[in-house]
Amino acid sequence: MSNLDNLVIIVTGGGSGIGLAAADRIVRSGATVVITGRDVEKGKAALARIGDERASFLQHDVASRASWEEVVAAVLDTHGRIDGLVNNAGLSATAAPFDQETAEAWDAIVATNLSGVFHGMQAVIPSMKDNGGGSIVNVSSTGGLVGLPLTSSYAAAKWGMRGLTRVAALELANKRIRVNSVHPGMVYTPMTVQNAGVVEGEGMYPPAPMGRVASASEIAGAIVYLLSADASYTTGAEIAVDGGWTAGVSPRALLGDELAGALLG
Repeated sequence: MSNLDNLVIIVTGGGSGIGLAAADRIVRSGATVVITGRDVEKGKAALARIGDERASFLQHDVASRASWEEVVAAVLDTHGRIDGLVNNAGLSATAAPFDQETAEAWDAIVATNLSGVFHGMQAVIPSMKDNGGGSIVNVSSTGGLVGLPLTSSYAAAKWGMRGLTRVAALELANKRIRVNSVHPGMVYTPMTVQNAGVVEGEGMYPPAPMGRVASASEIAGAIVYLLSADASYTTGAEIAVDGGWTAGVSPRALLGDELAGALLG
């Protein structure tokens, strides 16, 4: 496990799923973590699950510039520094055809999934510059690497996040602020269970060559790596944690279960 001793890291959307798994692993790697989210009760439950006094929660709407300013001010007042930011909070796709996507859905998803990342990065950069560096990890999606049907607003935001990550990485490299993106495939979380009926287990997700969905902790591992000194020369990178989904066509999708099984075992 990568070492994050004595760092102070903000994780947005840390009340469940990938954010909670990342926050838990960040604490176990030696850092102080500030979880943020809109749901106070979910935040309290997350802190109880982590069970460590180095974890705290702040109510936060990532789509609000003013809310970002309040969160950053509170973290600096309590901890004196910000070493890392994990932009994880996001809304899921609406599963609507492009010509039926509503303006309301577009505005809400882009405000949270893209503008929220923009506001967050701008909010923490001054402190990171003062500290002599830092690490920002933007949680995008395989939907930010390839086109996925029925995800127009979501995809636009996730592709936008990818571009924002690269531009910021270039501009901030000389300040020793690293900016990278993680691109999860299908992950077993409360959101994907509710919205997509995702099921855990080997062989339960044929679209991925590995044949299964990821656990949230598997995504958290990539996030912690990018936050740590192990990734000190890594910036502008896009790490797909997707079981091979974006590497190409799954053998089973291409050949069928019977032939792929005969050839690959």
